[in-house]
Amino acid sequence: MDDPDDLRALGSKLDEIHRLREQKKALPPPTTGEITFRFATEMVVAAIVGGAMGWLLDRWLGTRPLFLIVLCLLGVVVGIRNVIAAAKEINARMLAAQDKKES
Repeated sequence: MDDPDDLRALGSKLDEIHRLREQKKALPPPTTGEITFRFATEMVVAAIVGGAMGWLLDRWLGTRPLFLIVLCLLGVVVGIRNVIAAAKEINARMLAAQDKKES
């Protein structure tokens, strides 16, 4: 039969390993450079993709520059929405890192 002290020691070791794995999974808080790059990328890529799609539609349908303007503006709106979602995600990461630091 196993000794209860050995089982407790094994349980403690397993708990420590589990805690270390959880710490590795948690992302560190983002730096200001990471935040700036992410926001700029979200905005620029959405506007470029919308503009490119509009340009292609205008070229295909011969309706210059109707779709270019409309889809570029739509891309900007999507970019703003993506920046808001990214800001919420970054705030959650920073809050989790702050909570972990306090505990």
